[in-house]
Amino acid sequence: MEPQSWPEPDRVVARAVRAKNFGRQVPLPVAVRDRLGELFPDEEFAEAFGATGPAGWSPGRLALVTVFQMTENLTDRQAAEAVRDRLSWAYALGLELTDTGFDFTVLSQFRTRVVGHHLEEKVLDLLLEKLTEQGLVGAGGKQRTDSTHVVSAVRDLNRLELAGESVRAAVEALTAAAPHWVAGVLDVPGWSRRYDTRIDTWRMPSSATKRDQLALTYARDGFALLSAVYDPRSEPWLRELPAVQTLRTVLLQNYTRTTARGGREVVARRTKAEEGGDGLPPGHLRIASPYDPDTRWSAKRDTFWNGFKLHVSESCTDAPEKERTAPNLITNVATTASTVPDTKALDGIHQQLQHRALLPGEHYLDSGYPSADLIVKSRQTYGIALITPVLLDQSRQARENAGFQADAFTIDWKYQQVTCPQGQTSSSWSPCTQHGYPMIVVAFTKPTCGPCPVRESCTTSRRGLRQLTLNPRPLTEALRTARAEQADRDWQDAYALRSGAEGTIRQALAVTDSRRARYRGLAKTHLEHVHSAVALNLIRLNAWWNGKPLDRRHTSHLARLELSLAA
Repeated sequence: MEPQSWPEPDRVVARAVRAKNFGRQVPLPVAVRDRLGELFPDEEFAEAFGATGPAGWSPGRLALVTVFQMTENLTDRQAAEAVRDRLSWAYALGLELTDTGFDFTVLSQFRTRVVGHHLEEKVLDLLLEKLTEQGLVGAGGKQRTDSTHVVSAVRDLNRLELAGESVRAAVEALTAAAPHWVAGVLDVPGWSRRYDTRIDTWRMPSSATKRDQLALTYARDGFALLSAVYDPRSEPWLRELPAVQTLRTVLLQNYTRTTARGGREVVARRTKAEEGGDGLPPGHLRIASPYDPDTRWSAKRDTFWNGFKLHVSESCTDAPEKERTAPNLITNVATTASTVPDTKALDGIHQQLQHRALLPGEHYLDSGYPSADLIVKSRQTYGIALITPVLLDQSRQARENAGFQADAFTIDWKYQQVTCPQGQTSSSWSPCTQHGYPMIVVAFTKPTCGPCPVRESCTTSRRGLRQLTLNPRPLTEALRTARAEQADRDWQDAYALRSGAEGTIRQALAVTDSRRARYRGLAKTHLEHVHSAVALNLIRLNAWWNGKPLDRRHTSHLARLELSLAA
């Protein structure tokens, strides 16, 4: 691939586009080319392509094709046909009327190269860089972030299906890579009867006993296959096949193998530790599919899914529509495993925004993101004020709204003492570590709390004394300040700005179907989300350029009648 500038739109194509859209709003691809020009230069992708070999299609234009594909939720085949058939796409890509385009498999090859060279963020970086030059986005200001679950592109499997499919996937990979080796170590007809079609619960015995026996059969087959692969007489490279490594992990996570008296090998399924078993690995480590080792089972309230989690950040303003100088634009997308809590993703989001020089002054978040540590760190490291409700005091007094809550105690950090609402001071100040975090345990003495007339409202401890557990000073003060602010009506009115993030998530689901992953693996799923974000930004920009801001609300005829009557 030799980087070259995109050709200007062909004159014949441009004349046809103008004629067909005379008096109308031009299609989005035409507006993008006219307003943004060569959006994704080839040289930005040069490191992912060789300088020698057969000539390939322009990677910059393939990136734009992928973005246009997301704006209409097209398949690869449909996108390749659009390049050949649509005048607007030919105009944006600078193609001649007689250009034959490319085979749809080129898009898959392009994505593989981009992911292999860690260029997933490139298209969003380039778009935001150009929009920064035009003054449509910038550092400071306000941004908001929200997350949603993403269902993986693989079939959901229970533990029995997972074991069988893992063996089947490894056998298929070995047969494709070394058919003569497979023929020499396996009973091909016997294994073919068990693994010629996908493992499905509907074709399994209904008896629980027989299912348990089948699970052990899959395990024994898997261990036998691994023994053959790791035999010194086998080629070492067979062990490096991804399907073989996945099978090895699945068996380790779901089965135990021991040697009984007499040398007999005993294979057993793992059970939960609370049931007296050997214990299954934690959810964030447990493989859920042999075809996508990155996907994980997770739950959030009433939602239970197998896949990933998507975080979307966008610029926002509380200014009236007529006074806005730019549309709300997506500034970052983050894709994580489904088991990663939102609070663990926030620092990475801030790092990426810092890389793009787009850190906000105020970041609006829901209650799943903040912690006392993040509130302090965001302010000190990035200069960001987190506008978010924090977890309220979880003490008994706070839950029952009775007695003296922790905020009613006065803390003297210099002399390491706490004074209760009755004027009594604490007797001990003990720094410690709880769950890996530094904490401070403050206690009052029994002689102090015993005769107190309001002791029953303050503590129900069997020892008859009050005890407080505090964060270090910066965290404690940040929490107290945040709790006091979120009780204020003005803060609550300002925080209403965050709710717009849910509309952005809704647009992503409706336009690009971001709820369902197109590809397998965390890296390619993130690539999909980045291209989807660029697609949504172009849709918003096109509406902005034409003076038609997007209205995500659906107004019914009855609602219009109500408004007219009210007027």
